Amino acid sequence: MQPLNPSHNPRVSVIVPAYNEDGNVEELCRQFDDLAQTAPFAFEVVIIDDGSTDRTPELLAGLQPKYSFLRVLSHSHNQGLTKALQTGFAAAHGNIFVFYPADLQYRPEDIPKLIAKIDEGNDMVTGWKQGEYDKRFVSTVYNSLSRRIFGLKVHDANSVKAFRREVVDDMFLRRDWHRYLVALAVEQGYRVDEVKIRLYQRYSGESKFSGFWRIPVGVLDMLAVKSQLTLLKKPLLFFGLPGTILTGLGAIIGLVALYFRVAHGIGFRPVLYLVILLTVMGVSFFVLGFLAEALTAIKEELAGLRNSLRRLEADKKPESDQTDR
Repeated sequence: MQPLNPSHNPRVSVIVPAYNEDGNVEELCRQFDDLAQTAPFAFEVVIIDDGSTDRTPELLAGLQPKYSFLRVLSHSHNQGLTKALQTGFAAAHGNIFVFYPADLQYRPEDIPKLIAKIDEGNDMVTGWKQGEYDKRFVSTVYNSLSRRIFGLKVHDANSVKAFRREVVDDMFLRRDWHRYLVALAVEQGYRVDEVKIRLYQRYSGESKFSGFWRIPVGVLDMLAVKSQLTLLKKPLLFFGLPGTILTGLGAIIGLVALYFRVAHGIGFRPVLYLVILLTVMGVSFFVLGFLAEALTAIKEELAGLRNSLRRLEADKKPESDQTDR
């Protein structure tokens, strides 16, 4: 890792995950060098080589001495985009992060538009893709579902985006959850806006995100995130309501069956099985609710410990590493 130049005090950290991008990294750095001549803020570019098997590591090693804004981090093997972002977040010096793909479908010259929206008081600003691109249908479906499921007001939740450091400081991300940064930020009460960003054809190489199976996997991930955001808020209420209904139905049907048995001598064995089934299901929902409550308490306690550790690490940083918002 290249040490940060003491005279370079970045306000913005551009986080760039890169996997087998040897056709893009040189042009990427050249375009950021152009931005450095005109940008109204100091920035660093943190490229995370996510276990590339092509010439990406060698090219980045050669580019590092050439550009003072460039820092390179490496994974020994491919760990996925979410993990690469987390590595970048942990190492970044700025108080504003920009998630920027390495394929040059976006241009660094548009980053100041995102930062300007942050300066207006927003906590996160996402790009609204403009122009023609190959996966418009998939993107439209994904964003439509996101707006309905998560109640988002932005048009594009899966584009280049800028956000304050604190937005992700408290955020728990599982594999592939980088696609839900906007939804998670909204859930935490952060102010989110958007700005139109021109989308270009990929500069070199092929997309790492293609194939039919990405669609059902993405939908299942979306439902998993939604369940985390809703179910784990009040899990006993979530499970307790159906538990109460099922147990109540079992009790009512059991009392009615008992009445007919005692008063009229009429019995029907399948009704007994139904009463047992409803009661067992109702009690099971209550048990799930209590277990989920315990897991939620553990999760909140771990989040508190994680935040305490981050504050301790921040207090230990030298003054030269502290940046102004």
